[in-house]
Amino acid sequence: MENKFGFVSLSGRTNVGKSTLLNAFFQKKIAITSRKPQTTRNRILGILTEEKSQIVFLDTPGVHLGYKRQLNKVMNKIASHCYEEVDLVLFLIDRFKWQKEEENILKSLKNLNKPVVLVINKIDRLRDKTKLLAFIKDISEKFNFLSIVPISALKKR
Repeated sequence: MENKFGFVSLSGRTNVGKSTLLNAFFQKKIAITSRKPQTTRNRILGILTEEKSQIVFLDTPGVHLGYKRQLNKVMNKIASHCYEEVDLVLFLIDRFKWQKEEENILKSLKNLNKPVVLVINKIDRLRDKTKLLAFIKDISEKFNFLSIVPISALKKR
């Protein structure tokens, strides 16, 4: 088996669970998590090392639209530049919440020509999980995702 190394971006709008997922991958608190939007203001790196592989995760600031402050513009720029540096994008969304930010992110991802895995987070909060299959079907028509994975980063499932 050959050695493998790659960069993976955790991308999505604010408060979808990117930092929580990073912490779940490492089983320890690497990134600060909060209900307050924009807790992550710079990209955070986490390096996961296995016997013959290494993955560098980039936890990016959440993408958001409609904000005019300079800080918001800088954070959006940091998040979008991370796409260019990675081999794979984990595009996180919050359950059934597909908003303008998700459309904007998807538009950027379509121009990348890199594999994208859609991660549907916070499924532990779904009352009726049967609606998830229909949602996945609708979402899969928007883009040719490498995979669509429902998770609960908080519960580590």
